[in-house]
Amino acid sequence: MMGHSHAVSGALVFAAAAPFLPPLVIGRPLQPGEVLLGAVLSAGAALLPDLDHHDGTLAHLFGPFSRLACRAIARLSGGHRHATHSLVFVALAGAGSRAAVERWERGFTDGLTFTLLLFAVHALRSHTSGRCADSRATTVGLAAIGTASAHTWLPGTGTWLPYAVVIGTLTHVLGDCLTRQGVPLLWPYRRRFEIVLIKRTGNRFETRFLVPVMTAGTLVLVWLAAFAPTALTG
Repeated sequence: MMGHSHAVSGALVFAAAAPFLPPLVIGRPLQPGEVLLGAVLSAGAALLPDLDHHDGTLAHLFGPFSRLACRAIARLSGGHRHATHSLVFVALAGAGSRAAVERWERGFTDGLTFTLLLFAVHALRSHTSGRCADSRATTVGLAAIGTASAHTWLPGTGTWLPYAVVIGTLTHVLGDCLTRQGVPLLWPYRRRFEIVLIKRTGNRFETRFLVPVMTAGTLVLVWLAAFAPTALTG
């Protein structure tokens, strides 16, 4: 799947789970602003597994610098769709972010929020068109504004941020199971799991049907979860 598709799917799954899982995981329901922010952060987290892809969405974020970083991660993880596309990576991302939030509290929360917003804005193409430098500056600016807003008005972000990381990364890994070559879910066990619904990344089914349907579904579910949660929970 394309980076844009992964981002939208991460937001969709977070929005769908928002009325149900947070009370079980963090002991309280999410506030409307947290539902909206969480969907965007999960969209950003849904790109994390592709840090192993030298030509993926994140590799183009900061030109040669991000491509070099992605190449290094690919070497360390065994290549594209290896270690970072597994349940082990999902578990480590969630546990690691939780431990870091507990250790460094608001500083880490703000840093990770900014990073995931940066990824999400880039993937969802919310930045302006034009020169690359202008687009990157706008992407960074929007991520900074979102982080400052979360810091000011959503002080409880750290309590559920690791949950958003797990939702996003897990959605990415399962989404790639729908494509050819699949993913090694049980890495380091090498068997790849796949149910091929998307025969070629970026085909018409993905770009003209799947992404628009997921986008519309995300908007509806975010609104219901944020402003009419009883409609979903009964």
